[in-house]
Amino acid sequence: MTQAVLDVRDVQKSFGAVTAAKDINVSVPEGAVYSLIGTNGAGKTTFVNMVTGYIKPDSGVINFAGRNITGMGPRQITRLGIHRSFQIAQLCNELTVEENMVVAATIHKSARPSFWRNAHGAEARERALATLERFRIAEHRNRLIPELSGGVKKLLDIAMAIAGQTKVMLLDEPTSGVAADEKFPIMDLVIEALRAEGVTVIFVEHDMDIVTRYSDRVLAFYDGRIIADDAPEEVLSDPDVQRYVTGGAA
Repeated sequence: MTQAVLDVRDVQKSFGAVTAAKDINVSVPEGAVYSLIGTNGAGKTTFVNMVTGYIKPDSGVINFAGRNITGMGPRQITRLGIHRSFQIAQLCNELTVEENMVVAATIHKSARPSFWRNAHGAEARERALATLERFRIAEHRNRLIPELSGGVKKLLDIAMAIAGQTKVMLLDEPTSGVAADEKFPIMDLVIEALRAEGVTVIFVEHDMDIVTRYSDRVLAFYDGRIIADDAPEEVLSDPDVQRYVTGGAA
C-alpha cells in the first residue's frame, strides 16, 4: 500500500457560530491526484488553509510525511514541501516572467529576508529558467505580466509555487479565468509536470469535466463536512453530491 503523505484526522474549525470544518478525515497517498468539490462556503478553502498553515484548526491533527504540522505557520509548512497556488495568480506586474520566477525560486531556497540580493545569482536564474521550460512558457521570459494571456499567467503562478522542493501541491481552481479551449491543454501540462516530479496534487475545482478527467479520487464537501470520498465516477453519481454539489449533473 502506498504511504500517505498527508493524513488529516478529526479536524474541526469554527468561526463563531459557523462550523467551517467538522470531523474532517483525509488520507492522501504519495503521488496521487485528489480534487476537492463543493459549492462556495462548503469547506474546501478552509481545508486548504488549514493544511497550508493559514488557519489553525480548533482540534484534530494534520500529519505531513509522518510529521505533525498542526498549527505551524505558512512559511514553515512551505519550507517542508507543501506549496500552493491561488485562484487569482499572485504575480508582480512590474517584473518580467523570468524575474517573477527568479524571485519565487530564491524565496523558496532562502530563509533570509534579504533574498533579493541573491536573486540575481546564476544558480537562481538557472533554476528559474528550467522551471519555465518545464511548463513551456520560457518563450515569454522577457514579457511583463500584463502582456500575458490568462492561461500563461496560471502556468507561471503554478510554476512559481513549485520553485522549491515540492512534495504536495495544492491548486485553487487551476482553470478559472482560462479560456475554454485552454483548460485541457493547461491541465495536461500541469499534471504531467507535477507527476514527473513525483508531486502529490490536491486541486479545488468547479468544472466537473476537469475533475473527472484528472482526479484519482474526489472529496465532496458540504456544510463543512466531507459527504463523499471515492473515485470520480462514484462521487459524481452519489445522490447527496448530486443534490448538494452538482445540482443533479454527473
